[in-house]
Amino acid sequence: MTDPAAFPQAFADAWHSREGAAIGALFAEDAEFVNVVGLWWHDRDSIAKAHDYALKSFFAETTLRVGAVRHRALGSDHALVQARFTLTGQTAPDGSPAGTRQTILSFVLRRDGPGWIAMAAQNTDVVPGAETHVNAERFGPADYRGA
Repeated sequence: MTDPAAFPQAFADAWHSREGAAIGALFAEDAEFVNVVGLWWHDRDSIAKAHDYALKSFFAETTLRVGAVRHRALGSDHALVQARFTLTGQTAPDGSPAGTRQTILSFVLRRDGPGWIAMAAQNTDVVPGAETHVNAERFGPADYRGA
């Protein structure tokens, strides 16, 4: 991958492999990843393990489609890439189909030989019609580990 703007599609392709190792291979050994609920993984192995679990359980039937991509150089050897993704096919904790989600993933990339590798990623859910979150009765993350 010689163009950093191609990174989001590489991420989606790795997602569709259903192998956490394929996601992990896109990240540096000491990479950081923050998911949509603030879980924070601090290295390639943790990123791969977390994605492997999800891709083999509640994300096993998902499709991740890349939408708009924006990128900018941060010097000659680093880049910021942001992309909107649409996720369909997620399974809810009770086993029922979940609705479509949109997220924005931000990647900080470093040139790695002729290609690029992620140093950091942050995934943010897009919540239509909202400006922020309020910690009230209806706000709270789902935990599939207890389902």
